[in-house]
Amino acid sequence: MAVLLQIDRLTKSVGDRLLFGDVTFGVNEGDKIGIIAKNGTGKSTLLRIIAGKESADSGNVVARTSINVAMLEQTPAFEGDPTAIEACIDHSTTRGSLILKYEKALAEDDADKLQELIPQIDQLQAWDLEDNVRQMLTQLQITDFDQRISTMSGGQRKRVALCRLLLDKPDVIILDEPTNHLDITTIEWLEGYLRHQRVTLVMVTHDRYFLDRICDKIIEIDRQQIFTYEGNYDYYLRRRQERIDAMAAELAKVKNTLRRETEWMRRQPQARAGKAKYRIDAYHDLKERSRINLNERQVNLNVNSSYIGSKIFEAVGVSKRFGEKIILDNFNYTFARYEKVGIIGENGVGKSTFIKMLQGIVAPDKGHFDIGETVRFGYYSQDGISFNPEKKVIDAVTEIAEDVVVNNQLHFSPMQFLQHFLFSPADQQKYIHTLSGGERARLHLAVVLMKSPNFLILDEPTNDLDIVTLGILENYLEQFGGCLIIVSHDRFFLDSTVDHIFVMEGNGVVKDFPGTYNEYRQQKEKQRQESAEQKKLASETSGTAQRQRSERPRKLTFKERRELEALTAEIEKLEEEKLHLEKIFTGEAAGDINEASRRYDEVKNIIDEKEIRWLELSEME
Repeated sequence: MAVLLQIDRLTKSVGDRLLFGDVTFGVNEGDKIGIIAKNGTGKSTLLRIIAGKESADSGNVVARTSINVAMLEQTPAFEGDPTAIEACIDHSTTRGSLILKYEKALAEDDADKLQELIPQIDQLQAWDLEDNVRQMLTQLQITDFDQRISTMSGGQRKRVALCRLLLDKPDVIILDEPTNHLDITTIEWLEGYLRHQRVTLVMVTHDRYFLDRICDKIIEIDRQQIFTYEGNYDYYLRRRQERIDAMAAELAKVKNTLRRETEWMRRQPQARAGKAKYRIDAYHDLKERSRINLNERQVNLNVNSSYIGSKIFEAVGVSKRFGEKIILDNFNYTFARYEKVGIIGENGVGKSTFIKMLQGIVAPDKGHFDIGETVRFGYYSQDGISFNPEKKVIDAVTEIAEDVVVNNQLHFSPMQFLQHFLFSPADQQKYIHTLSGGERARLHLAVVLMKSPNFLILDEPTNDLDIVTLGILENYLEQFGGCLIIVSHDRFFLDSTVDHIFVMEGNGVVKDFPGTYNEYRQQKEKQRQESAEQKKLASETSGTAQRQRSERPRKLTFKERRELEALTAEIEKLEEEKLHLEKIFTGEAAGDINEASRRYDEVKNIIDEKEIRWLELSEME
């Protein structure tokens, strides 16, 4: 397999802090690589270095001659203020330039210019370029092709940038948190596209379903080193735990040996000059190896909720609209104590507006929310913290509370409390505008929880949090003794935290699904298949009489007969391969289980396709 990129001994520091050192790995054609690390360990920096947007302190990125490497950054940038369609068409090419001139002439209703351009576009067969752009933008839920970038939301800009990148068809695609600011529908479209396209991919994402279903290789940055796992995210989790267990066992062995060697070194120190030099050197090596700390710094969320009464809130005939856009239409619901609900829906459907109305931030047009007296909201907003960016972290938190009371009994100073969220005394002296996205998210979470809320409302909490912190937050929410509403596009996070889901379908329609997001998707897929089968049956029934009249039996042609014979042999051979793969799964045959699993799905799909064709030919025979 051809190597497209070779990353050779990359090292990068920020100030006196080493992000990573001597990072070396290759990117082969067809690889789909996920990079995992905690916040602040240099994931985005590594991607930018690979993409050529930033330089390393040392090391090299060697690319095969004439390959195109393209990157989707967390916050995409555009030159000027183009429309959606202009942003996706490369005006530096002749075809792209013609299409953009055509779009401009069309907008200005310049008939003479249109008459001049149409023959040129015909000659270069450039119409399909515009069609492809419009088709992909529509798939990404961008339907106003003339909307300017400056008027778009963050999610819309991300989708336009994604369209531009995918249509460019680069040799290597680099994605930095591609699911941030995308709704679930778009994430699942992108997931399907990347799974089924022959692309070479390097990405950083906290979306664990996305990682698991797309990547075939995981690279972890841990303690300034990298570890490579040939498999998906689920495989990585198992192998990573094995690695940590092995390191723990090795560390215990080193410490036991060190104790014996320390006793030997202490015996007759005056005769040390006569001791074996190799053993003294080995002793110092053991001493250095014993200093490895396997304890991982983790956010401490040991913060309980305050008491919450039996009355939580009741929505009574709530309606809200903005012009022609309906958010809620006569919505009624009684929220129970300890209830945990997720809210999903396409971007712009009104999810954030809904939770702002609940807290009184936005007023409904009709109806009201009746809130219980003991309810104490904690609101994590996707808009982030509203602190003065010129203040230091410790000063901003001290302004909120000089004494943080946890579980109604433990008292912490702001400095002590912030250390539970991985803000060291040095980090607390940072100015807020210098914080990374992950640090801002942790600070926001700390401020929300320091007030001991009993009703948590989390609006897109997974953006900018690393996978380790997400797992800790999920465990905390599972034990949380209060009520919970989560707006999130992270399917794994929803499945781990909520009991049921509000599906906001648009036009004021809110459906309550009694289960996890995964169960909701399974039901939707089942309904889609049943609907497709019913349409197919209706079509076949209506066409049967006509076919009986118009179709006359015919014999197979010589070419079709040869095809039938070949299909019989191919299906038999594929069934044998399928049986062999099944034996690998059960241990009856040797082989790579990951590769066998990937190939097994391919073989099943090929067999299904060939059997359908075989049946068609057999019926004619």
